[in-house]
Amino acid sequence: MRIALAFLAAVYLTPAYGGSCSARSGARTTALVELYTSEGCSSCPPADRWLSQLGKSYRSEQVVPLALHVDYWDYIGWKDPYAKREFSQRQRKLSQLQRVALVYTPQVLLQGKDFRSWGGAEFERAVARINAQPARASLELEILATLPEALELRAQAKIPDPAQRTDAALYIAAYENRLESRVSAGENRGRLLTHDYVALEWQGPYALGERQMKLALLPKAKTGDSGVVAFVQNRRTAEVLQALRLAACWP
Repeated sequence: MRIALAFLAAVYLTPAYGGSCSARSGARTTALVELYTSEGCSSCPPADRWLSQLGKSYRSEQVVPLALHVDYWDYIGWKDPYAKREFSQRQRKLSQLQRVALVYTPQVLLQGKDFRSWGGAEFERAVARINAQPARASLELEILATLPEALELRAQAKIPDPAQRTDAALYIAAYENRLESRVSAGENRGRLLTHDYVALEWQGPYALGERQMKLALLPKAKTGDSGVVAFVQNRRTAEVLQALRLAACWP
């Protein structure tokens, strides 16, 4: 099973020995990257591969990647096993907040906003600008128990500035890496698709503060390939104030 290692200064992880498996956000802002994708979309595999590489190209205190599979392409012949209607609804809601009438795949949201230049150097520059900003929210995650079917979790979110608290909410997601699908119909028929950082269980919006919860995993989930993501987002503007990722480990 994966053991959490100490990351660099901005995020501190407590190793799995000593009864704790936890992470704490740092003094600078971490960029949340949401990829809206589908196995029924022929133009999505390159974006899926790009998202997978983010975990290798960036430290976790720089970028938190998350793939949200939507269900609105299921009708064209292939039902995406990771798609959830709530992800399609989230994509539409965030588009409405930005007064964008159209949703599409693959779509990348960076800090809650549409970002179409994700494949080039502009993405690197945008992440650097985000990372340079002082954090406006703080997050803590602690895995209390690692079960075959779920992760038991404690999460805490705080915002020092009262003016930022009014519309802020906490969101939590469980994800899994190294997922594969042999697609037998639709636009990607005959292809073996691989995915990382796939959101499986989604909870929120929650009020700021501390709470405990259980996040379901896939029936045959590999704990070492699983983890959790937490972020604080302004529900009125969609702006993400801070994000944090913790790989699953043994508490």
